[in-house]
Amino acid sequence: MEDIFYTKTEAGRREIKTRQHKMSMGLRSLLLVIDGQRSGEQLRAVIMGLRAPPDSLKQLRDLGLIERAGATPEGPVADTPPLSETANRYGILYALMTDVVRENLGVRGYFFQLKIERAEDAEALLGLMPDLRAALTKARGEDYAEQWEDHLRALVEA
Repeated sequence: MEDIFYTKTEAGRREIKTRQHKMSMGLRSLLLVIDGQRSGEQLRAVIMGLRAPPDSLKQLRDLGLIERAGATPEGPVADTPPLSETANRYGILYALMTDVVRENLGVRGYFFQLKIERAEDAEALLGLMPDLRAALTKARGEDYAEQWEDHLRALVEA
């Protein structure tokens, strides 16, 4: 049986920048991961890891943020250029770290955001995690910081 692959629509790419739909963290994280390279089965595993609603893919489709890609297990269609795993990992880390800084650290997060901007690859972003976790612990508590870090690592490793 052929599995379904999904890709972001233009509206989905715009949503990542604008946050117009005020989605839950799990749903937004799933949208970040969708790249036309992961099968529906792989995305269902991500959904479970994120503790996102079981119908997350349907919700994103209904909002017009994702669509079925013309990809098969042999590879994506010609008009969907594949992202390298490294670039995809960097993009996910960058988006999630930027979001958590903006939402939780306020003005104190300005200098931390500059560090994120200067990071050139995923490994550099991961190197910022101990400092980010400490800042989140101070701002929101240990439970929040631990939950957020677990969420981030689950997405990056998916």
